[in-house]
This record gives sequence, C-alpha cells and structure tokens, in this order.
Amino acid sequence: MNRPTLPPARFRTVLLALLSLSVLVASPGAAHATVYAQIEGTGSTWSQLIVAQWISDVNANGMQVVYTGGGSSKGRRDFANDSVDFAISEIPYQGKDEQGNADTSNGRGYAYLPIVAGGTAFTYQLKVGGQMVRNLRLSGETLAKIFTNKITNWDDPAITKDNNGRKFPDLPITPVVRCDGSGTTAQLTTWMYKEYPSIWRPYFGHSGLTSYYPIKNGSRMVGQAGSDQVMNTVSSFAGNGDIGYVEYSYPVNKNYPVVKVLNKAGYFVEPTQYNTAVALTKARINQDKSSQLYLTQILDGVYTNPDSRAYPISSYSYMIIPTDATDPRMTTAKRQTLADFLYYSLCQGQSKAGPYGYSPLPLNLVQAGFSQIAKLKKADPKVNLTNRNVTTCNNPTFVAGHLSENHLAQIAPKPAACDKFGAGPCGTETGNNEPSTDGGSSDPSANGGTDGTTTSGDPGTSQGNGKGNAPPGSTPGSTVDPATGAVTEAQGGSDTIYANATQLVSDRPADDRAFGWLAAAELLALVLVPGIFVVSRTRRRRGDG
Repeated sequence: MNRPTLPPARFRTVLLALLSLSVLVASPGAAHATVYAQIEGTGSTWSQLIVAQWISDVNANGMQVVYTGGGSSKGRRDFANDSVDFAISEIPYQGKDEQGNADTSNGRGYAYLPIVAGGTAFTYQLKVGGQMVRNLRLSGETLAKIFTNKITNWDDPAITKDNNGRKFPDLPITPVVRCDGSGTTAQLTTWMYKEYPSIWRPYFGHSGLTSYYPIKNGSRMVGQAGSDQVMNTVSSFAGNGDIGYVEYSYPVNKNYPVVKVLNKAGYFVEPTQYNTAVALTKARINQDKSSQLYLTQILDGVYTNPDSRAYPISSYSYMIIPTDATDPRMTTAKRQTLADFLYYSLCQGQSKAGPYGYSPLPLNLVQAGFSQIAKLKKADPKVNLTNRNVTTCNNPTFVAGHLSENHLAQIAPKPAACDKFGAGPCGTETGNNEPSTDGGSSDPSANGGTDGTTTSGDPGTSQGNGKGNAPPGSTPGSTVDPATGAVTEAQGGSDTIYANATQLVSDRPADDRAFGWLAAAELLALVLVPGIFVVSRTRRRRGDG
C-alpha cells in the first residue's frame, strides 16, 4: 500500500508551525507576554548590598531595577516627592522628624513591606603589637558610653571588664557615625533610648530616636555618609582605634572583625543570620491591616530576648511601595516589574541573605508581604500575580506545616562556653559569618542545634532536641517558644502574624486555557512529528532505490 508523502517544502512548513506553536504556548503568558519597565528607588544603605544582589539576579529575566541608596531619610523624602518608584527604610514615616520637619508621604499612597532582616554590627580596628584584635567583646552599656563620649580610650576599665581582664593599649577611641539621615542610626539610637536612657538622653538632649547622629564639638567622633563610607573609614590605613556601626553584611563582605555584644542571657554574640533569627522571634509586628503601620516592627522584646543565642540589635528593613491607582509615576509595566522583583526578593532571594550577612525573613512575614504586593494589582487589575504565592516560595526559614516558625532559629547553635560573661574570651575570629560554638563545626546542623531552652537558670544548658519539634503532649499546631521552651498554641494575637499556606491570587481562567493549549500542542507534536519524519525518510529511501 502506498503511504502518503509530503513534499520537502511542505514538511518544513508543518514542522516549523508545530515548533512555533509549542514555543508559543510553553511561554508563560505568551498570549499576554509580560512587559517590564525600569523602576528606580533610593534609601537604606543598611539593605543595599543584598538589594544590589537581587537586582543583578533579576536582570537576566528582563527586569531593570535601579537603586542608589543615600540613606533611609532620603528614600522616604524622595518617595514623598514622587521622584522614585519605591524607597527602602529601616523606620516608617515619623510624621515629624527629630528636627521638627515634616516626615510624611506628602499624600502619596503607600504600604510597608519587610524585605530582609539583619543585625546592626559594630565594626572596629584595634591593634595590639601590630596585630589586629578580632575577638573584641563589649556590653551594651559600654557601647552606649562609647557612642556618647563617656568612654574615650581603649584601656578603659569597662572594656577590660567586658573582656574578662584582658587590657588593651592606651589608644583613643574614634567613634565613626553616620552624618546623613540613616535608618541604621535610628535603629542604634532607638536601642540606646530604650535600654540605656540615662546614658542616651543627657547626650541627645531629649528622649527618643534620631536618624541624624548628634556629633558634639570637641569630641573625636567622625561623621560619614552611607554604611560603605563608615566601613571604609574604620578599615582605612589610619583607622586604628576606630569603631563604627553598620549592617553586619559590610564587615562580612570585607572580612573585618565585629564586636560580640553581651545579650540578656549573659553571652557575647555577633549578628550571624542564626543569632538574628533567634532574636527576632520576640519582635512584635503590627498586624492591623487598617493601620498605615501594618507590618512595622516593635523591637522591645528583641532587645531583652533571654535566649543565649539572641543578638540584641536585630531588626527588619522595609520597602515602601506605591498603592494608589492614580500614582503619577506608575504604569502597568512598572507595577509588574515591582511585583515580580518583590516576589523574587521575598522568596528565592532570601536564600542569599544569610551568606551576605543578613538573616532571611520568616515565612509568615513573607506571606504577609504578599498581601502588600496584592495592592499593586488592586491599583491596576492588569498586573499579573498568578503563581506568585507562598506555595511556590523557596525560603530557607520555612518549616513545613508551621509558617509562624523559623527554621534558622530552630537550628541555631548555642554559643561557646567561652562566650559567657566571666569566661574566655574565645580565640575564634569574628566577622566571618560563622557562629561561635563548642560543637567543633561552624555548620549549625552538625552541632545539633538547640531550641534555647535552659535549666537551673543557665542559658547555656540545652534541653532541646535540636530540631525545634514540639515536645510530647503538645497539640497539633502548637509551637515551642525558642526563648523559653514553653509550648504555645497557634494564635492570631495582636503581636504576631500567623499566615496560612494559601494561594494569594487564584489562577485566572485565561491562564488555565493557556496551559490547556500547551498540553494539546505537545500531544499534537508527539503524534504528528514522528509520522512526518517517517514519511520523509520513506520518501528518501524510495528516491535512493
């Protein structure tokens, strides 16, 4: 029986048509291809290193994001003046700043969205006999006195006491602070105001925080703009004796030492991603969706967290995004770029936070962040949020079935015995992003981890199982408080956000149809293409014969 044959030209036409159809329907949203437009932002230098990495990552996907830093105050001001598409800040709008100037969005609609966690670190340059000291320890009180000019020399008895009798040279201390409006400054001064008001208030002149660090005449204090300039000054050739405050990522990136800070449990710790994650289990998050302060933080419990692993000056950074449908700078393409950039940042991008010296957001805050992203679609229904939800979110803090828990906090190792006040100091170096532990390995999982529970008042005696599992007798949905070991029931109280693993935006019928066409096209290709090849080969063989 004669088989039907296709002329070569016809064969090529059919094959190319099938391949084109397959490519068309295989591309997400091919009928409505994603269109991006460049977005621009300014603000926090505290967050700038990880944001720069995220920007580099999404560039390959066609997203153009420009971020220039400049400080949190500049970011909030630029956003209010409609000169940027988004801003990043460590503190929300204050209404009025400490100088009495307006600090509002100037009527521009906005929402806050946590993007990354981290610890404010104290990096320093201190040499003994020409060798760098890399294991300095200081209490909060000592630090507060250094940054208010009450302790001015490295041989001060308070510093000697913090280091268990180790005395440092007669060398003047030069505090390096921010001279621009800085969220990092606001975090530091909030901590001093809350924890050491008798030291901070006389220096500042009144209570409260400030974004602009007050530099007194006659002191050795030096002001620099941006975290990078603070870091560069401290690490410079002439920086011996300097100490400054920056996000932990800056000394980690430079492999430069940081101070181990004394926590409420009596241990000196540095702000690794694990110690920060533990500390922030005590952060209170505003979950009133009707409030403009939704998702903003209250850190009083972080400062006093009794867990031996907690780094006391830990916090979150926020992106400020526009939410008005009539926002003068926004278009569908810009909102789509912002939504997809945020989705990447909150999910896959969080896996890079730890290596950069930050701490990934817990998944409950990521889920809450999705509710803020949804406001972009509410402003413009053309924004596509399909499959951008917690079920597709790859986040290193995730604990299956318990979105309010933080995996990093559960596996965080307890500090080494030599880190306890009155012991040590440890001989291990700081600023390398590795936890100090007695486990013999910098990998927390190798050390077994600890949930931070203690016995006999000793915060270093672990009673945990290293996995953060609820103990026998607990009810489904209950969790173990990493700081106390107490079993608590899952709840939606005013202090904590608990999220459910539900999809943020339902798949649209159009998208379902697109995937249906994809399946049909693939089936058609499987049926027809092999047959076409057989027909062609048969025809060639007949020609050869």
